[in-house]
Formats: sequence, C-alpha cells, structure tokens
Amino acid sequence: MAKKDTLTHDDIVRDIRAGRVAPVYYLMGEEAYYIDRLADFIVAQCVPEEARDFNLAVLYGPETNGESVISAARRYPVMAERQVVVVREAQNLPGRDLLVHYVAKPQPQTVLVLLHKHGTLDRRKKLATEIQRVGVLFESRRLYDNQLPPFVVDYLRRRRVGIDMDAATLVAESVGADLTRLAGELDKLLVAVGEAQRVSAADIERHIGVSKDFNNFELV
Repeated sequence: MAKKDTLTHDDIVRDIRAGRVAPVYYLMGEEAYYIDRLADFIVAQCVPEEARDFNLAVLYGPETNGESVISAARRYPVMAERQVVVVREAQNLPGRDLLVHYVAKPQPQTVLVLLHKHGTLDRRKKLATEIQRVGVLFESRRLYDNQLPPFVVDYLRRRRVGIDMDAATLVAESVGADLTRLAGELDKLLVAVGEAQRVSAADIERHIGVSKDFNNFELV
C-alpha cells in the first residue's frame, strides 16, 4: 500500500475494492474530476442502491455546519453494514474544525466523505493531521499538458478501445486540460464509433470537430 500522504486515485480504489475502507475521506484539490469519481465510487461500493434512502446522507457545506455533520455521522445505519455521509463544498462548512472531535473517534459503521474542490485543507491544522491518522487525505492535482494524452489512452483502454498517442494528443489539444470535459468528449466519441475497437485521427476529426491540419502537434 502507498503511504497515506502519497495515495493516488487508483490506490484508493484498489484499497476499497479489497475491503480496506477508511472511516473518513477528505477529497480536495484543483482537479474536480478525481474528487467526483472517488466520491461516486465510495458511495457505489459502500451502500447498495436499494439501501440509499436510509443510509446515504448528502449535505452541503454552506447549508449545514460542523455539529450537524457530526450528528449525521454518529447515527447508525439502518439494516445495513454501513452508512455514507457525503459533505459537498466542505471548504464552506461553518465549524469545520469541530470535525476534529469526530475524526479522533469516528463511528466505525459510517464512512464520512468530505469534498473540497478548487483548494486544499491546510495540512498543518489538527483536522488534517487527524484525518491522515485514521483516514485518507487526498489531493487531486491538475494534470500537466504532457500527461493529458496518456490520460486519453488509459481512459479508452479501460473501455477496451485503443488509440495511438498521436490521436490522443490531437484529442487533448482540442479539448484542453479540464478532465471532466475531456472525459465527457471521450464518452461521446465512444458512442459515435460504436463497436469499433480502435479510435483513429479521422474519428476524432469527424466527431470532436478538430482538423488535424491545424493542430499544434501537426505543426511541430
């Protein structure tokens, strides 16, 4: 297992699939894509769909406070192994520092997931230290431009579709560094190419609307 302060998205997914579920996840950073993906994955793995009416609570930072989050987290699940409490916009949660009292002794049947987009929790604060001690403090960083084509290749590979690096670079240059938008464009591309097992530059030109004659990669 990777060190807690260097956990990647894939590390966290692997741990959860192996049954190593932490009581607290603080998902933060500039790249919203991995924050949303992890939050959705945690919910999907920890609470069966038919049990979510009673065992999934979604709170919003500006509309609640630290005491209410603690109260929700200390409840017990209803006829289920565990419950999940998701706090969106955790950076705007009044009384957030009060959570340190809960994190010091979390309810073992609750998975508390806090989402903090476009910023980070000060790692010097006691709350950050306590979360790292018992749970997961994950920072989602923006990818560099040279990391975008490999992201495209991997995204399609996971869906059993191939693409060469030149075509992946064409997609990345056309769509840009917003991973949520990039994933959305790739999903539309997959629908457009149907059962094809490989995506070509021509497919990208046709369905994403970029001309390979004028992209930076071709100019270089």
